[in-house]
Amino acid sequence: WAACAAVGVVLAFVATSALAADNATQSAVAEQDLEASRILYEMANVLAKAPAMSVTIRSGYDAIQEDGQRIEFGEKRRITLQRPDRLRVDVQRSDGDKGQILFDGKTITAFRAEDNVFARVEKNGTIDEILVFMVKDLQMTMPLARMFLTNFPQGLEKQVTSISYVEEDYLFDVPTDHVAARSAEVDLQVWVTQGAQPLPRRVVITYKNAEGEPQFWAEFSDWNLSPNIAGDTFSFTPPSGAEQIPLLAPVRQKGSLPAQEGDKQ
Repeated sequence: WAACAAVGVVLAFVATSALAADNATQSAVAEQDLEASRILYEMANVLAKAPAMSVTIRSGYDAIQEDGQRIEFGEKRRITLQRPDRLRVDVQRSDGDKGQILFDGKTITAFRAEDNVFARVEKNGTIDEILVFMVKDLQMTMPLARMFLTNFPQGLEKQVTSISYVEEDYLFDVPTDHVAARSAEVDLQVWVTQGAQPLPRRVVITYKNAEGEPQFWAEFSDWNLSPNIAGDTFSFTPPSGAEQIPLLAPVRQKGSLPAQEGDKQ
């Protein structure tokens, strides 16, 4: 009986320890989720509240072929904006094609270097209003457009269903926090710079409801929240021989992704 009693005490101790460990694990997960939320929303608020910014974005996306094969296409964009109503996007695609999109507060200008053509649309508004207009009305390709809206944090709150902390990542030139989030349509991963300016360094979006679950990724560099912006940055001077076309029509890329939260990838 003494032996049985001893075994019972040991089993009870093991069970209690396992329960305590399980509770500790659950507590750690809950704390990680809170920390992940803090990191993600601090990043979103920094972007939303910045009066001006410039950044280079190199990105790629899967184009699922009819036979199921994944083919990746990409581009590099240099974005400069000055709130409330100035925007410039310089684009170079993986096939070498270059272009520009400029907004000076009154006019949207799109230029396509390969054909040496440009188009203009008269439109007043803020950067928020112009980005929505370009994506929804003009069907223009503006990857990650929502990240540059002043309501970016509110958009995340509305759509994100879960957030978790993955790890502290040391593969960039500065330490980053790797955060994963989910919504009904996509899985999102973001690597956020640690420190006083929590800015995104990498984003991966998986379109889990689309055929083949294609991915879009982007890497951010040369962030500047106090850029020295020249007076003619948002003005367009047509190159020699450039032809103005009457309508700002969307140009299809080789393959496409489903729209992510209203952004045309």
